Amino acid sequence: MAEAVESPGDPGTTTPRPLFAGLSDISISQDIPVEGEITIPVRSRIREFDSSTLNESVQNTIMRDLKAVGKKFMHVLYPRKSNTLLRDWDLWGPLILCVTLALSFFQSLCVLGYCILPLTMALLVCRLVLLAEPGPINFMVRLFVVIIMFAWSIVASTAFLADSQPPNRKALAVYPVFLFYFVISWMILTFTPQ
Repeated sequence: MAEAVESPGDPGTTTPRPLFAGLSDISISQDIPVEGEITIPVRSRIREFDSSTLNESVQNTIMRDLKAVGKKFMHVLYPRKSNTLLRDWDLWGPLILCVTLALSFFQSLCVLGYCILPLTMALLVCRLVLLAEPGPINFMVRLFVVIIMFAWSIVASTAFLADSQPPNRKALAVYPVFLFYFVISWMILTFTPQ
């Protein structure tokens, strides 16, 4: 905050005074000794050495982590109040669960990844078209290319995923794929170099 001070030239007006005004006038003597000692208590050094895993074998480290994950799974299966879960957090349990859940999705992920090829070609064509002078014709060419490649990606992925879905749920399976490719197509179309 600035303090208002009456201006010496004009008695009715005030000018703001800087917050730290006058601190430059203070000098600190160089002969003031700094006293004190920085020490680490022996008890904390022992605790720090005990928690180090550098001297631990890989098998012991893995078993210790697996036991910790197992205890946390037990807290989930048999919920009880415990603050140790918040203090001793890790990401091993969520990683195990996410990878386990994803094992049934790798096939779909593979199909979706390969079916991005037409959109990648659209990106390359659009980048080449952007080298020309921008204008309505330039945009129309890019729009045409992106729509054709978007449709190609949808048809290709639908052909791959058609056998994995019951006939009455094909539209339900295609909808998220449609949204995924639509967002990628929109990003390709709206990209303009600065």
